[in-house]
Amino acid sequence: MIVGNFNDLLAKKIESPEAKNAAMKVLVSAESGWEDYVMRVVEVEKDGYTPKHSHPWQHINYIIEGEGLLMIDNLDNPVKAGSFAYVPANHIHQFRNVSDKPFKFICIVPKEGHK
Repeated sequence: MIVGNFNDLLAKKIESPEAKNAAMKVLVSAESGWEDYVMRVVEVEKDGYTPKHSHPWQHINYIIEGEGLLMIDNLDNPVKAGSFAYVPANHIHQFRNVSDKPFKFICIVPKEGHK
């Protein structure tokens, strides 16, 4: 069992030449007892974005703060706090912050999807 607070966690910068102003906090993972999935929060600052990429696993997202674009297969989908998304496996996708405020979203992936 784990009970924690998002504000107590350290963010790890997303290290990729294809990412800008993006970091991640891991909330729940195998280390805390959830064997098959990882729940994390991605934080994207002003003018930032995650890498444009695809992978062989699906994931789900819930926007908790800010506004952004979720590009899936070259189609930009506006998202904001309260939005949710399912990104299928093997589809090119990217999150972008389109505001002056932080853009934060929950991302849940299978354990093989967390590096």
